[in-house]
Amino acid sequence: MHDPRKILKTEKAIEQVKERFAQELCARLSLDKISAPIAVLEHTGLNDELNGVEKPVSFTIKALNNAHAVIVHSLAKWKRMRLKELEIQPGKGILTDMKALRPDEDLSPIHSVFVDQWDWEKTMDHKDRNLVYLKNAVSRIFESIKTAEENICTSQSDLRPFLPNQIHFIHAEELLRKFPGMPPKQREKMICKEWGAVFITGIGAPLSDGKPHDGRAPDYDDWSSENEEGFTGLNGDLLCWHPKLNDALELSSMGIRVTPKALGRQLDMLDCPEKASYPFHQMLLKGSLPQSIGGGIGQSRVCMLLLQKTHIGEVQSGIWPENEKMLYNNRGGGFF
Repeated sequence: MHDPRKILKTEKAIEQVKERFAQELCARLSLDKISAPIAVLEHTGLNDELNGVEKPVSFTIKALNNAHAVIVHSLAKWKRMRLKELEIQPGKGILTDMKALRPDEDLSPIHSVFVDQWDWEKTMDHKDRNLVYLKNAVSRIFESIKTAEENICTSQSDLRPFLPNQIHFIHAEELLRKFPGMPPKQREKMICKEWGAVFITGIGAPLSDGKPHDGRAPDYDDWSSENEEGFTGLNGDLLCWHPKLNDALELSSMGIRVTPKALGRQLDMLDCPEKASYPFHQMLLKGSLPQSIGGGIGQSRVCMLLLQKTHIGEVQSGIWPENEKMLYNNRGGGFF
């Protein structure tokens, strides 16, 4: 049944996880926390279009002659422009506490209409556009997760650490060869169960079966450039094995960002060259934006993992079918 004491205990644990993880991430990646928008003007090219089919929540602004604005999906492109505006130098970056709405999401134990992320972006040198630099950033993020896990397990007597000491790297093409005939999500589950924590590189470009591992927008991550391992892509997804879900849980999508050349190529590959006329894309194509690396890390997903919860509704306030809330509460869960 509904237990207010359990929910309040979870609320305090969530605050502890979020605070410690953000501290560790800022220290390990040299990030400064800044404020972030909940909405951006439409047709600026700033909103994340995800897989290109999700429709953002839109509204008009009376004070701006009824200009159209949209609730953000993420801040993937806004952050890069903000690096320029704040004159952030290579080796330094920014961290935002992003809140978004994705009403086209299919509700599930790991998907909600409400999305909360640590959205981060870091200026880098062009000479560092390689997998070594990418993997170093991934390892530091995973170290931050591990430290947050150790911290919460020390204070919560009912929790025990379970994450591996290191994260395993594999390209999406290697994963396809390792588990031929399986759909992408099943391949993720198999590799995560084997290693505990995995970063899958090269997500977005077609693999040897003619299909991408998963969709990626053309205008932030570079998923089409050849890398030093002979594959394509300077991006990827970070996943961890969730023992109580008995499944892989994606925590982050991130990557080295597109150059003007990579942007043009990816717009053509996804048959959307018209986007090149948007203000953000024009700035990028003219070389006006800094080279950067960045991504989003799901706050509720990290809390689900480290607090060993089996539904995202146990770590965030959201909108759910009543029968689903009753089912989890009757099982001893604590829906917000």
